[in-house]
Amino acid sequence: MRAIMVMFDSLNRRMLSPYGCDWVHTPNFQRLAEHSATFDKSFVGSMPCMPARRELHTGRYNFLHRSWGPLEPFDDSAPEILRNHEVYTHLVSDHQHYWEDGGCTYHHRYSTWEIVRGQEGDRWKADLNPDFPIPESDNNKRGKWARQDWINRSHMADEESHCQNRTFNLGLEFIETNQRCDNWFLQIETFDPHEPYYASQRFRDMYPSDYEGPHWDWPPYAQVSQPPAAVAQMRRESAALHSMCDENLGRVLDLMDDLDLWQDTMLIINTDHGFLLGEHDWWAKCAMPFYNEVANTPLFIWDPRCGIRNERRQALVQTIDLPATLLDYFGCPLPPDMQGIPLGETVANDAPVREVALYGIHGGHVNCTDGRYVYMRAPISPDNTPLNEYTLMPTHMRAPFSPAELQDTTMAAPLAFTKGCPVMKIPGRKQSSAHSFGTLLFDTAVDPGQKAPIHDPAVEERMATLMTEIMQANHAPPEQFERLGLPCPCAESERP
Repeated sequence: MRAIMVMFDSLNRRMLSPYGCDWVHTPNFQRLAEHSATFDKSFVGSMPCMPARRELHTGRYNFLHRSWGPLEPFDDSAPEILRNHEVYTHLVSDHQHYWEDGGCTYHHRYSTWEIVRGQEGDRWKADLNPDFPIPESDNNKRGKWARQDWINRSHMADEESHCQNRTFNLGLEFIETNQRCDNWFLQIETFDPHEPYYASQRFRDMYPSDYEGPHWDWPPYAQVSQPPAAVAQMRRESAALHSMCDENLGRVLDLMDDLDLWQDTMLIINTDHGFLLGEHDWWAKCAMPFYNEVANTPLFIWDPRCGIRNERRQALVQTIDLPATLLDYFGCPLPPDMQGIPLGETVANDAPVREVALYGIHGGHVNCTDGRYVYMRAPISPDNTPLNEYTLMPTHMRAPFSPAELQDTTMAAPLAFTKGCPVMKIPGRKQSSAHSFGTLLFDTAVDPGQKAPIHDPAVEERMATLMTEIMQANHAPPEQFERLGLPCPCAESERP
């Protein structure tokens, strides 16, 4: 048995034809849908990039305890479990966060791994020439980061040298080399179509434009302040990169056809989250509530055990289910701390997995959905307190926690999933934007675009109860309930 996961970053379901898009060129995603189960109610868990990948390894939510960070010493890693059960695991990725401080423990869990340099502002190539040309731009990034990005792009002048193509080349090489071998898992993971939207010119030519403004392919994480023409241009740039992703997906499907891998090879196509391109008057993610453009993700699974193809699935599934699915597929035991559920029966017959899905970002709204209603619970205090990080690996995205951040650190007793290890309890960053949005409730059956929050005390009470129950099952620290103004079941249980 073999398995392949093709993971994209920030893949937008509303730009894919299997999810109803009629203007972005994605024929291979359509072809994939005809050969797999397409999930309509797949949701994120912990946001954004590396928190999602921690879920992809551990199969449990982490955003209530921890922000961006590496795998912890007490974490279970599905790729490592597979490796320990004689399943060869290989990662190919151009996702630069893996080789930064906040992601450095992930790729070492695989049997082998290969990296492709150059995405975004990856500190890759050096050019100290003070006259290095940097185009006039309205892009999000300025200064050294923008300069590094333009230097990196200068080394990807042709399509074959583009990070995404080099990543897929290495993935296809692994498949061709090991096609006659058994018991392996390959993860092909590209940073695309994450911004900046640097696509090869022939894909940009698919979306003609009369835009005459400055260079513009890297949106800010902010409210939309640009004119409609600029918003439309950014959507075209994103569409071009989605089409480039589609073509490389097609190369994987072609090879599976050529080598007849469908008989015994699972295929999972997934992403970590979506991205706002002006919807709700916002760009990007993280700063605003996680509307469904971000939270409701595309997911396709081909499982050769049941052979289901060209069918839709309505079960409510999440990122935490994918490591459980892989372990189950290879006959490996699931660790006790894993909360995800194997999706074999869900692919086969749409068997339900959960009543409610929990998701969010550390310090932001805590959200849950039952597949119809979406409930976004905001902090009750403008200063978003109390909030703590629980970790033995105090790093942010690109740097360790500063000495100032660590001044008030205490040691907390072991948590339910830390395998007896006490952990550092560090006062968290007081993100306050969630409070300003307030608590929101949407009925997506009548308002799929989440344009108008509803006021329904009975529904809110039910969703708040479900949220409290699943937070308790996740062993959320007591201060998370306090921060959100929810009753703390842990406090109730400690009463004499």
